[in-house]
Amino acid sequence: MKKAGAQLRLIPSPKSKAKGKAPVAPFATLDLFCGAGGITEGFRQAGYTCLYGNDCMEEAIKTFSYNHPEAWAEARDIEEVDPADVRERLGLSKGSLDVLVGGPPCQGFSINAPERFLKDPRNKLFKDYVRFVEEFEPKTFLFENVPGLLSLGDGKVFRLIMSEFERLGYHVTHKILFAAHYGVPQERWRLILIGSRLSPISVPAPTHYATGRANFRGGSTLTFQLGDADRKRLLPAVTVGQAIGDLPRLEMGEGAEVVGYTNDPHSAYAEAMRNPDGVTFNHFGAKLSKQNVERMKYVKPGGSWRDIPHKLLPQGMQRARKSDHTKRYGRLRNDGLAGTVMTKCDPHWGTVFLPDQERSLSVREAARFQSFPDTYKFLGPRVSQYEQVGNAVPVLMAKAIALEIRAHLESHGVVPQAQPEAAHG
Repeated sequence: MKKAGAQLRLIPSPKSKAKGKAPVAPFATLDLFCGAGGITEGFRQAGYTCLYGNDCMEEAIKTFSYNHPEAWAEARDIEEVDPADVRERLGLSKGSLDVLVGGPPCQGFSINAPERFLKDPRNKLFKDYVRFVEEFEPKTFLFENVPGLLSLGDGKVFRLIMSEFERLGYHVTHKILFAAHYGVPQERWRLILIGSRLSPISVPAPTHYATGRANFRGGSTLTFQLGDADRKRLLPAVTVGQAIGDLPRLEMGEGAEVVGYTNDPHSAYAEAMRNPDGVTFNHFGAKLSKQNVERMKYVKPGGSWRDIPHKLLPQGMQRARKSDHTKRYGRLRNDGLAGTVMTKCDPHWGTVFLPDQERSLSVREAARFQSFPDTYKFLGPRVSQYEQVGNAVPVLMAKAIALEIRAHLESHGVVPQAQPEAAHG
C-alpha cells in the first residue's frame, strides 16, 4: 500500500468562512467519496465538523475545500489511500472518530445502468469504505447509495456489505429514504445504512408529507408509508415554486457566477436558503439548441415529450411507446416536486424545463432542489458544476440523519472532543 503522505494533493481554501471558535467542540466526521460535500454540509448544519474528505474528482474537491476550509481535502483514488496514514496524520486514536460518512459511486449499482455485473470494478469500492471502518473504528457510520444496490446480484452484494459491518461489531439499520420527507423539494430515493458500536440506531422519521413512486424492489417494506393521519401532523412538502421562485429570472444566455437577488424571499424555504450577503452563485441560463427551443414551446407544466409533435422528436424517440421515457423533455410544475436532479441538465435526460421561463435549470436552481444553501459555491466548468450537484446527497436529508446520529451519541453520554491541530491538515 502506498503511503498517502508521498502523493498528497491538498487544495487550500481561498478563504476561511469561520466566524470564530465555537464554545463547544463539534462532533467529528470523515467523508469518503465526498463529491462536492452534500453530506458534510448537512452534518455541518447539525453541529459537526469534517476532518477529512476524499474524492477522485478534483473539481469536486475544489468545491468541497472552498466550502469546508476546516477539512483536509484530498483528490485521489481511494484505492491508493492508506487509512492508517490518514488516521496518523489526523492524530486520532482508534474509536475516537464520531462518524464515518459516505458512499461509493452508484453508477455500477443503479437500476438504470445498462450493465449490472458483480465484476464491475466500481462495485468493489465499498471494500475501501470498510478499510476505513476497520482502521478508525468509528462510533457510528453512515453508508448511503441507490436503492438498486439491494437487488444487485440478487442481493448478494448487499448481504456482503451487511455481513462486513456486523463482523466489525456494528448494529446496522437500513432504510430507503425519500428526500421530500425531509423538506427537500425533489423526488429522490436513497438507501441508507446507519451503524453504531453502541446500540441499535434509528433512521430519522419524516418531517414533511410527500408521496412518490418507488420503482425499485423493497418499495413497500423499506420505505416510510405515509397516510392521511401523517398528512395532518407533518409539514407539507416543499414545492418547485417555493424552492426557486425567488431567484432572478433569466433569459437563455443571461446570468453569471455571482448574481444579486432581485426579489424578496417568498417562502420559508427560500428565506432559509438565501445568502445574507445578498448574492448567490452559479446562476446562469444555459442556451439550448434550436431544436430543443422549438420542442420546449409545446411542453406545458407537468408535461413531457408526449406533448411535442411527432415530427419534432429526436429520431430515436419517434419509435418510443407512450409509456417510455416518462421524464424526458419534461417541464416542471410550480406546485409539484422536482424530479431527481441529474448530473446533466439535458432535456433528453429528464425534466429540466422551468415552469414559467423558457429555458432549462441553472446550476443554482438545481442546487436549490438539492437543498444546498445559496452561500454554497460550486467551482469548475459549468458541466462539472451540474455533475457535482447531481451526484450530491441532498443537504437537508443528510442533516436529518446527522441529527438522529447526534441524539444517539448524546444518549450514550458521548461528548465532542477537541481535535488536535493535525486534524486540520
